[in-house]
Amino acid sequence: MVPDSLSRLVVAPSAIYALLIAAVITFALTPVAMRAAWRLGVVDRPGGRRIHDRPIPLLGGIAILLGIVVAVLPNLDVDRRYASILIGAGLICLLGVVDDRFGIPPLPKLLGQIACAAIPVATGMTIDSITIPFIEPSTVSFGVLAYPLTMIFIVAVANVVNLADGMDGLAAGVCGISALTFAILALSLGRISAGVMAAAVAGACLGFLPWNFNPAKVFMGDSGALVLGFLLACVSIQGVMKTAAALSLVFPLVVLLVPILDTSFVILKRLKSGRSIASADKSHFHHRLLRVGYTQRQAVGLLYAWSGVLAAFALAIRLFPYRTEGTWNLWPTIGLTLFGLIALFVTYYVVVALEIIKYGHLRRFGLLRRSAATDETPLPRPSFRRRARA
Repeated sequence: MVPDSLSRLVVAPSAIYALLIAAVITFALTPVAMRAAWRLGVVDRPGGRRIHDRPIPLLGGIAILLGIVVAVLPNLDVDRRYASILIGAGLICLLGVVDDRFGIPPLPKLLGQIACAAIPVATGMTIDSITIPFIEPSTVSFGVLAYPLTMIFIVAVANVVNLADGMDGLAAGVCGISALTFAILALSLGRISAGVMAAAVAGACLGFLPWNFNPAKVFMGDSGALVLGFLLACVSIQGVMKTAAALSLVFPLVVLLVPILDTSFVILKRLKSGRSIASADKSHFHHRLLRVGYTQRQAVGLLYAWSGVLAAFALAIRLFPYRTEGTWNLWPTIGLTLFGLIALFVTYYVVVALEIIKYGHLRRFGLLRRSAATDETPLPRPSFRRRARA
């Protein structure tokens, strides 16, 4: 017998249509956005912490947004709430375009993001409560705090994605994996509308990737990264967190763990150094992977794999019937445990083996002075990996 959570996945062809339409439209419109970026002077030039060596046009986010909108409208009954999500996405895209072209100071930019997040929240898209498993009472209601907490969540996810967008194809690939995962989760919970929108986001990322993968011909810019983060936050709320699922809070945290950890490490490092959290540096995961000898494609591939493993773990939590009516089922529990161990191992490898242990070992053996382990310190490449071509 097919589990109920799986049976719902086959009754939403509109999600497949949305994914395909978004991919085709975004792919077709990206060259148009590139030409517009060159004409308007919205170009990212090399230098500083940037790792590209030639000017590259921005505004890829406009093609991403249009691909999502065109895909959603014929496949989704756009009610007041989903209309507000699209309006908020459009306005945060506009905010990103202005920032890409002229630059906006951090505080006005943050206020603009809060205003965009307030639009869907005003229509009732809020995180009213969370369900915490194995604790009684298991449901925690937020009451009036749901409104500010939801806006904080949306703005946080938008900035997490924006800060992680620092390498060819990285944000588009990770967000595509996350969006596809949210689509499957939402459909399994019977949240068809959220599943359709998440599928459209995944399709737009897929259509943008051929232009953005290394060597990139275009960047999405803030106009794309903020939109993707904004929409991922919204579909996670509508598709997962506004349900009675026992692990509704866990799903977004696991699916978005890669950009969340990346941003968390960067912010903590900046605070420890006494710098503003809005300052730019080279302490992101992708910068560190380049310094230990990975090529851009290898680094992006590793981060894709990490995101994919975490996504598979989140899906296993939802789709494996490991507990039924208070009774633990042996084989689904074993399968879920294996997925969890693999996710834990990959996370350990990327975060600890490449980011923490090496600094400690080098200092311990006297190979680095404590003050020498800065963002620019080259680290030796793991011995079991083949050296990248120069």
